[in-house]
Amino acid sequence: MARISYPECGKIINTHGCHGGVKIEPWCDTPEVFAALPVVYLREGKELRPLTLKSTSVFSGRFIFADFEEIDTMEQAELLRGKVLHAKREDLHIPEGGLLIAEMKGMKVWHHETRQLLGTLSDVIHPGATDIYVIRTEKGESMVPVVPEFVKQVDENEGIFLAPIEGMFD
Repeated sequence: MARISYPECGKIINTHGCHGGVKIEPWCDTPEVFAALPVVYLREGKELRPLTLKSTSVFSGRFIFADFEEIDTMEQAELLRGKVLHAKREDLHIPEGGLLIAEMKGMKVWHHETRQLLGTLSDVIHPGATDIYVIRTEKGESMVPVVPEFVKQVDENEGIFLAPIEGMFD
């Protein structure tokens, strides 16, 4: 499995203030992880343009207000609206053996005991207290809470091994 060197980490959703600030929807584990990044990157064609974070603050526990060294007018900030931001993988401090959701999508999902193929991971959603695996099956989609009772192993080469309960994949 190929590691993503510059994964997506958030999206600029609006401007903030009159001196080039922006409002960001962070896509990291927590807004604080995004707020601690030293630099983020904009994809421009095949190139990545660095933007140095001058200041950040978490707003409503969900969004980031940020100022960049390179952006100092509202007009410059307005041009960034809707742009997806990237981070260096090493700046995200991913634990050894850890995987990003983007790296997990497409993984095969297997029954832990029978080794029967259950489907393919299509997404991971975050509705509340626990993440949910969205698994594409022959019959449609199934959703599985990411808790130890169901998720027994995640192996980057072999896939995800689950212990589903009766009816979970019907």
